[in-house]
Amino acid sequence: MSATKLYILDTNVLLHDPKCLYEFKEQDVAIPMTVLEELDDIKDRKKNVAQEARYAIRAIDDILTTATSPSQITKGVQIPLPGKDREERLGKLSIFPDHELTARPGFLTSNKKDNLIINCALHLQSTTTHREVVLVTKDINMRLKALGAGLERVEDYRTDQLVSDIDLLPAGHTHLDGTFWEKVDKVKSVQENGRTFHYVDKSLIPDAYISEYIFDDSKDFAARVVAINDNEIVLLDLGYEHLMQQTCWGISPINIFQAFAMQSVLDPSIDLAILNGAAGSGKTFIALASALEMVIEDKRYNKIIVTRSTPPVAEDIGFLPGTEEEKMTPWMSAINDNLEAMHESDERPLSSVKYTIEKANIQFKSLNFIRGRSIQDAVVIIDEAQNLTPSQLKTILTRSGKGTKMICLGNLAQIDSNYLTPLTSGLTYIVERFKGFDGAANVHFEGIFRSRLAEYAEENL
Repeated sequence: MSATKLYILDTNVLLHDPKCLYEFKEQDVAIPMTVLEELDDIKDRKKNVAQEARYAIRAIDDILTTATSPSQITKGVQIPLPGKDREERLGKLSIFPDHELTARPGFLTSNKKDNLIINCALHLQSTTTHREVVLVTKDINMRLKALGAGLERVEDYRTDQLVSDIDLLPAGHTHLDGTFWEKVDKVKSVQENGRTFHYVDKSLIPDAYISEYIFDDSKDFAARVVAINDNEIVLLDLGYEHLMQQTCWGISPINIFQAFAMQSVLDPSIDLAILNGAAGSGKTFIALASALEMVIEDKRYNKIIVTRSTPPVAEDIGFLPGTEEEKMTPWMSAINDNLEAMHESDERPLSSVKYTIEKANIQFKSLNFIRGRSIQDAVVIIDEAQNLTPSQLKTILTRSGKGTKMICLGNLAQIDSNYLTPLTSGLTYIVERFKGFDGAANVHFEGIFRSRLAEYAEENL
């Protein structure tokens, strides 16, 4: 079957998903030379997408290595199905020498790389009459420019997009109107290892899923779904008051959502706790307090590892001197701020913070440290997870070894990456992918506790 479409890929698509070349089925894919130049420029930068650029370059090379001549690369090389018999083929991959194009009416000025890529698509649209030419980019403004320049088909790359609207993302908790027990006609309660489990009819909470927290208006009932059978749901009774009375490192939850988060982090049966919500809702505060409790007081883990993406908010600060820990310090100020807040009433707060960091063996690590490692007996806090791609988060989560707890923190309203949106963020990806896994819990925080200025800014800016 011959290809009916020709997809022109923008750089940000290859960075977002380095394996995207295998996602276009029997259709052909073309990469402008400008895109290769951008990948070459990015791969050596000290930025979190450098690794993705190198992956993309290797993926392209793996396909084109079968070419027997330069002309074949221009015409197209068959894309083999990854991990399968190389005789089975997808479409073709080609490199288009867009640097050879000369200016002509309808072309955009060529002083920007985005314009060069659009010009490449316009040229192929006018010269390739037997196939539909489609420019694929994750840049909204580039899509608008391409359409304005006369390109007929421009698309976003959505292969790994699991939800169509961020409002459809599961919150991790459900509020039931009225009093839950008044609606229950039949229940079987069982106690195991000091815990109480209730078996209730599935019709009471028809849309429930594994690890979802349930509470009602009574401020008495609170539970977590631990199993779903054909006709019944198994609830772990947590107790509203018991949740609110939890204390970690001298910190207690302010509202029920923080209480759910603290319970998910402290529960040994939960390996991954995903805490997402607005700035100032207490994500880092609760995660850090719980981690300190488990490492120092309970001695369940040996250390706390904190990692995050490091995209610059404004300008890159350049190369910092010192060790890895010292280089990561500017990016980990949020952790230090929370530690200082926890010890602000101490006689010597700075000494208390230093003692806590040493006692809990808190280590600030870059993403490069995480790759290729197996982390054991540690609490790993992944901060600012909304700036990570799905593949980056997969890399981190698959590093989890024996006795490791992963805590993922993020706010989808504060994405700093040029290559991600709330719908394609790795944070959204894992929230949806781990929905229904009994070893993971997701809690969306509600309420902001920094100041009325922070609350107003979050809601109105």
